[in-house]
Amino acid sequence: MKRLILAAIVVLSSIKILFAQSAPADVNRVIDADKNFNKLVERRGIKGGFLAVAAPEGLVFKPDPIKISDFYGNIDKQPGTLNMQPNFARIAVNGDLAFTAGAYVYQNGNNDTDKVFGDYVSIWGADDDNKFKLLMNLGIQHPEAEQESLTDFKNPDSAKRVTPSKDPFSGKRIIMATDNVFNHSLSISTLAGYKEFFSPEGRYYFPGFEPLTGQDKVMKFIDNEGIIITAQTTNAGRATSNDLAYTYGKARIKKGTIVSNYNYVRIWEIDASHKWNILLEVFSAIEND
Repeated sequence: MKRLILAAIVVLSSIKILFAQSAPADVNRVIDADKNFNKLVERRGIKGGFLAVAAPEGLVFKPDPIKISDFYGNIDKQPGTLNMQPNFARIAVNGDLAFTAGAYVYQNGNNDTDKVFGDYVSIWGADDDNKFKLLMNLGIQHPEAEQESLTDFKNPDSAKRVTPSKDPFSGKRIIMATDNVFNHSLSISTLAGYKEFFSPEGRYYFPGFEPLTGQDKVMKFIDNEGIIITAQTTNAGRATSNDLAYTYGKARIKKGTIVSNYNYVRIWEIDASHKWNILLEVFSAIEND
């Protein structure tokens, strides 16, 4: 009898696992995580909100990447208020990796003139309890937007799921190699690199400018600004379902005679042909050498 009960438990567990593997995750999970983060910031302040949702290895860019726990754990308080509103989000089929992006308003004072406007990007990873924790957060500053960005929330396509490799480090190596190939292509021709790797629906976040949506607009912006980019990959992460990934590193951007240093973060999404494309790219300015 005990063997029958044990067998039944094993079968039910297997059914649950198969169901979890076959049912794509819901993007509303990460949207809710983002909105709850915003509520925590409102109630506990910026420092308390970040510490409450930080993954152990979570990073913020201040301006270079530093652990969230190290940065906010070593300051008494960050003054001002921060309000964030997501308008762009995706989640991996397996639900272990996701991102949100949207507009923010930071205010350190009582007057409207004290407001700072911009856009943020947050990358989220599921912990052992399947709760989203903040893996990465950074943003750009720009003038107040004249109109709201289009909302783009989509659930994952299970057809893009790739069979996980038996090598747990394979996925990371592949996405880092892809990022390196893109960086190499930029050194040859910035426009050609974006034509080959940037998604038709991708978003581009560059300091001082409102986010751009679409490959054509991004390439036009790069051409008009005369931007030349060289970059080097630092690290990467990838969903176990192999459909969503991120990379980050250093970039030097030349505009005319001016050369500036940046950190970059890219979100990569795999297409139906199993080609990786950049769905989001954000540059965070750092001090020049």
